[in-house]
Amino acid sequence: MSVTSWFLVSSSGTRHRLPPEMIFVGREECELMLQSRSVDKQHAVVNYDPSTDEHMVKDLGSLNGTFVNDLRIPDQTYITLKLSDVIRFGYDILFI
Repeated sequence: MSVTSWFLVSSSGTRHRLPPEMIFVGREECELMLQSRSVDKQHAVVNYDPSTDEHMVKDLGSLNGTFVNDLRIPDQTYITLKLSDVIRFGYDILFI
């Protein structure tokens, strides 16, 4: 199975390539750092499943939440990401 290149794209057009591994999203010491007061120090994790070639997002109990297509995802629950999903970490919007 070939690995698809996945990207998170900000509303300003900045592209963040998602590697085929687990990354942390947050304000400090994370693989994807978002400089926003609405994002916790360690806000969420994006994990890769090589058996399905899919990425999944999980909120780490953040104050302002993680949203997929405007729906807040439950803490500590992985949600599979699909092409064209809109992801929001706190108030920062990114697109798959």
